[in-house]
Amino acid sequence: MSKLDVNKKVKEESLLKTAYHLFIENGVSKTSVSDITQKAGVAKGTFYLYFKDKYDLKDRLVAYHSSRLFENAMTELNALNSQFTFSEKIIFIIDHILTQLEKNRPLLIFISKNLSWGIFKNSISHPPKHSDDFNFMEVYRSMIKDAPGKLEEPEIMLYMIIELVNATCYSSILYSDPVELEKLKPYLYRSVNEMITAHLKQE
Repeated sequence: MSKLDVNKKVKEESLLKTAYHLFIENGVSKTSVSDITQKAGVAKGTFYLYFKDKYDLKDRLVAYHSSRLFENAMTELNALNSQFTFSEKIIFIIDHILTQLEKNRPLLIFISKNLSWGIFKNSISHPPKHSDDFNFMEVYRSMIKDAPGKLEEPEIMLYMIIELVNATCYSSILYSDPVELEKLKPYLYRSVNEMITAHLKQE
């Protein structure tokens, strides 16, 4: 990597790290591009070499941090080298991600408030645009291939699972509402299992 490329990477990372902290502290709506560039020590014009606007940067951050959560879960799953069923793999990944978010509540708030199906759909439909992003597409295809039967509308299944987990666990982790996360998990995972079964056609 040339010195110019290294310098570009440093500036981009500075913008990402600064924006993340400002978004966490003040929220996206109350954070301006000027706030980000001033605190990052980067010229405002330079910002637009990397991002269209602060919302483009926000989406990049959501994709990046989501990637890390999934990557950590998949690393742990692969390290176990266990013969999990398709449903058990899905639930293991969910459980691992929830554990990470329970330990990092500001990240939970940021991701949950800014998560969109479009980000996930793009991730499972296209290779990662950035070298440090997790390859959702590769893992998604591999897991679908390993399913014990043909999955009917797997994207709908994934969408429903993501929405269920996101909606129920946000309040459970932050406010123990309606119950604490550990008490919620058995019911959540039973529902996830039922969703998978409903989309699975035995061959």
